[in-house]
Amino acid sequence: MIDHGKVEQAVRLLLEGIGEDVNREGLIDTPDRIARMYEEIYGGMEEDAATHLSRTFTVDSSEMVVEKDITFYSTCEHHLLPFYGKVHIGYIPDGKVVGLSKLARTVEVFARRLQLQEQLTGQIADALMEHMQAKGAIVMIEAEHMCMTMRGIKKPGSQTVTLARRGVFETDPALEERFFRMLER
Repeated sequence: MIDHGKVEQAVRLLLEGIGEDVNREGLIDTPDRIARMYEEIYGGMEEDAATHLSRTFTVDSSEMVVEKDITFYSTCEHHLLPFYGKVHIGYIPDGKVVGLSKLARTVEVFARRLQLQEQLTGQIADALMEHMQAKGAIVMIEAEHMCMTMRGIKKPGSQTVTLARRGVFETDPALEERFFRMLER
């Protein structure tokens, strides 16, 4: 749970630390605004993917389901700067599918935490396997990291791409290839 008071105190100290006057008109309410914002953007800390992925529907098919171009925003745990982009999810159901909005909600559960992109990719794939008992899951994330674009190396537009394969996607290269073909459409 976000401790609103501690966040406010920390923001005041940060503002003082960079030489700002915390009593300046434009900054007086900033600690409260930041604390409220953190409650929103780090709300995934208090959520469980099982809540979303446990609502399934019975199907006779075990054909691949793909949800692509799920926009996400997260925060790099190394620099506390945003990274954002698109998540593409594929899974092979084992008699059960989940509502498509639940895939996007699962992305949000993990994206709304301090993260590493590599970790985020794996967490989404693992959640599909664990909570849906899918035969296989594949997750690809394409993201731009502000820690790469506005500081350090300063390379705007560069994309980091990560991939996590689980279950049948690890053993059947044809399934992985079909997933990538479906993303091109």
